[in-house]
Amino acid sequence: MIEVLRDFPANVVAFKGTGRITRQDYETVVIPAVEAAFQRNKAIRLYYEFAPDFVGLDPGAMWEDFKVGMEHYTHWERIAIVTDMDWISNALKVFAFLMPGEIRHFPLADAEQARVWIVSPAAPADHPSPADTADNP
Repeated sequence: MIEVLRDFPANVVAFKGTGRITRQDYETVVIPAVEAAFQRNKAIRLYYEFAPDFVGLDPGAMWEDFKVGMEHYTHWERIAIVTDMDWISNALKVFAFLMPGEIRHFPLADAEQARVWIVSPAAPADHPSPADTADNP
């Protein structure tokens, strides 16, 4: 199941994944939220928190995730993935170079840091902050 997290600025779409995520979750929750955000903003940021009881995505959900990401490929400004699951953080390390914008992994204990980072202004490109060069802030 996916739920939309509130209390983020209009340029941030935020979700929390629990249990098993299905294609229907993407069709009824993720896609409408992402499309609404892109109607308001040219570039958006994504905050995605995986709860400890998250068990995975159905193949249909993976396909929808891929489609949503690719449809707006150049307009993802920043992505924060919050999880303690090693397989997700390892996948990010392998595929991060394919993803647009800045992407960071945060452990669940650092969810508040992830929330601060996802809404903070980007550092100037010619003067990256020390946190921009670290795997985790």
